[in-house]
Amino acid sequence: MKNNYSSIKQWAEDDRPREKLLMKGKNALSDAELIAILISSGNREETAVDLAKRILKNSNDSIAELSRLTIKDMMKFKGIGEAKAISIAAALELGRRRREEEATQKKQITSSKDVFDIFHPIMSDMTYEEFWILLLNKANKIIGKFSISEGGLIGTVADPVKIFRKAIEYNAIGMILCHNHPSGNIKPSEADMNLTKKMKEGGKLLDISVLDHIIIGEEKYLSFADEGLL
Repeated sequence: MKNNYSSIKQWAEDDRPREKLLMKGKNALSDAELIAILISSGNREETAVDLAKRILKNSNDSIAELSRLTIKDMMKFKGIGEAKAISIAAALELGRRRREEEATQKKQITSSKDVFDIFHPIMSDMTYEEFWILLLNKANKIIGKFSISEGGLIGTVADPVKIFRKAIEYNAIGMILCHNHPSGNIKPSEADMNLTKKMKEGGKLLDISVLDHIIIGEEKYLSFADEGLL
């Protein structure tokens, strides 16, 4: 059987990922071409680009899903050793940190979308639940964001005492609760509703306003405030 494989070096210069980036800029490259630059080479049957396309296809052509793969998951692809898998993971993590940093640089919270933009880069790749709080001053400017707890696939336990202790420590006037649903279903559970109610009532006693509770699921979110659930 004839092998139609040809190395990237045999391609027209315009079609080579590295040269294409230099000539046309990074925005001209597809996701697969960018990954191909990271891994440098493919295997005996595939170019780096073909291998990258196969890896992406396995993740439903989603960078978000690819980010959830472990190093061992990536190494299951022929041609991806530990060093290449680490390069991919590191590049994806840099992208996540950039999104998080850009969102946090907006110091004042004016909408639920602002909160989503801050926490989505943190939570979008998680396969388990995490609970965070965003602490605010009286001008709704960010004092800080803090991880409260992490759990399993089904849920996590958020301790109101721990949350309010953190808010008092930082002299917060307001706070926003946030956690993720790895399933992608953003409908609040009964436990979510009960916790929000308890936090809202506790906040009144301490003069700390619980302004919202955001549930994040993949590329979407639910805001208790927007939905009239507070």
